[in-house]
Amino acid sequence: MRTRHLLPFITITSAALLLTACGSGSGGPGGTDAAGVGGTSDRVPTTDVVSAEQKDGAAAKLLPAGVTSLTVAVSVGGTPPGTTYLPDGKTPTGQDIDFTKAVAKVLGLELKVEQASFEAILPALDSGKYDVGASNFGVTDERRRTIDFVTYVNDGQGFATRKDSKLTRITDLTQLCGLTVATGAGTTFEATLEDNAHVCTDAGKKAYQVQTYSEQGAIWSSVQQGRSDVVMSTINGLRYAVAHQRGVKFLNEYHRLDVGFAFKKGTPLAPAFRAAVNKLIADGTYDKILKKWGTTGSAIATSRISPPEPKN
Repeated sequence: MRTRHLLPFITITSAALLLTACGSGSGGPGGTDAAGVGGTSDRVPTTDVVSAEQKDGAAAKLLPAGVTSLTVAVSVGGTPPGTTYLPDGKTPTGQDIDFTKAVAKVLGLELKVEQASFEAILPALDSGKYDVGASNFGVTDERRRTIDFVTYVNDGQGFATRKDSKLTRITDLTQLCGLTVATGAGTTFEATLEDNAHVCTDAGKKAYQVQTYSEQGAIWSSVQQGRSDVVMSTINGLRYAVAHQRGVKFLNEYHRLDVGFAFKKGTPLAPAFRAAVNKLIADGTYDKILKKWGTTGSAIATSRISPPEPKN
């Protein structure tokens, strides 16, 4: 797949190659197991499902006057369906990349795509360094206080561990008491674990320990080498990793979240992006992107602007 065929124009610049994620989900009822991603068990899928998309005049008219190009921040360094690299080692690809390119084509936008560390993107939106963040950002009530979102999939938080672990399903964080949990820096997973750090001591049990990493590979190495007991990460990312690594198993989905494009609070771009996502849903490109990345269980019926976090 040639990137220049997918957008009016894309410029890639390098910053940092760090962890992607913050909510994803697939598999199980209505989902697709990650082992079937792209029809191959080991390679990053390269099917072009975006370049045929056409500009939609009605959606494009919702853009603020004079807006013809945007700077989009992505975090690269995870595993599919998160943002990773094509075999050339320098071209980013992944579900978020495909959705970003497809929306840009619907809106007739020129994009400058910049790579950044995951935890740096949301703060940089407020400063105006980037116009949009597209790195599987989970929509939480905490984030909605300072960030606007336009949703495009429904994913979530989940757990995985070594196959020899006695853990089978985590439905309450007290099940983690006394354990060491590996997760990504700056993610909803870190926030969930830190916000609930009191649950073990409240129950008279030994607190769990949180280990954060900026690189996906380091998280899995920590678990496989016994430095951590369990991983908390995106559901889609966990399913993919478990399907491609020996000695680890997926435990369960823990908390579902909508995932969306991220913007500075009060952005005038949100209505246009919502219309573009809904156009992709209506014309079938949306389903093609999900099938490519094995995430059909993450489909949404319609895009929304900053919906409240579910209480499940």
